[in-house]
Amino acid sequence: MKEKVVDFSDWIGRTTTRKDEITPRMVELFRCTLGDHCFDGGEVPPGLHWCLAPEVEKAHKLGEDGHPKRGGFLPDLPYARRMWAGGWVEFHDDFGVGNKVERKSRLDDIKFKSGNSGNLCFVAITHEFSVDGSLKIRERHDVVYRECVTAPPLLEPIKNSDATHRWHVDTDSIMLFRYSALTFNGHRIHYDLPYAVEVEGHDGLLVHGPLQATLMLNLASSIFGKLPRYMSYRGVRPLVCGNPVMIDANPTDDYLETCVRSADGNITMKAAVKL
Repeated sequence: MKEKVVDFSDWIGRTTTRKDEITPRMVELFRCTLGDHCFDGGEVPPGLHWCLAPEVEKAHKLGEDGHPKRGGFLPDLPYARRMWAGGWVEFHDDFGVGNKVERKSRLDDIKFKSGNSGNLCFVAITHEFSVDGSLKIRERHDVVYRECVTAPPLLEPIKNSDATHRWHVDTDSIMLFRYSALTFNGHRIHYDLPYAVEVEGHDGLLVHGPLQATLMLNLASSIFGKLPRYMSYRGVRPLVCGNPVMIDANPTDDYLETCVRSADGNITMKAAVKL
């Protein structure tokens, strides 16, 4: 019998606003978390906006997975497993240390789909980051909620994956802990190994989606010599931490094609970056 889908259309268009300040300490911790894989050509490194104005709740208002319970800005969706799916980012201007940032978020879409891995719900949110009324970043953030998690099919290792530009990054549990702290992200798949494996069905702790996107963005900025104007990205499969990964970039006629590869050479996230 086909599952009855609840209508959440009256939630579309809801907004919420949060504020934050870019402090010297925040920038220092961000740079230390990325280590040698952080673009140093600007006052505020690319990708730090994903650490700003996180959703903050008291512990008793968190779900089993460590995320804030749904029913506030987002409706109480029927599926509990949450993953970053992808999105795009427009960069209008650089941030500066000391900026007081306002982030306005708008719920744009909720769609239910059925796939090979079960029922899915895709949620689209637009964020606008402004300083003193001046728009700095506009982004579309796509999140997928799943009724359960099934391990992705095993893929044959890719032995030959050449790239014009490549970073090798050690994604260990310390890096994940630091990034979770920076983003105030309580999702247990990033630090609670028994939960990640036994409850959510992954092969280990997972590397954050925004952390992967941040590494691609910093590689692209290092190649361009400045912050790009646009980036679109899409998650392909989960990335388990514990082995060095590859951050690759290859120029095309129109954009820089970037991706994250796990140790076996398979792609976990891909992006297109434009000046």
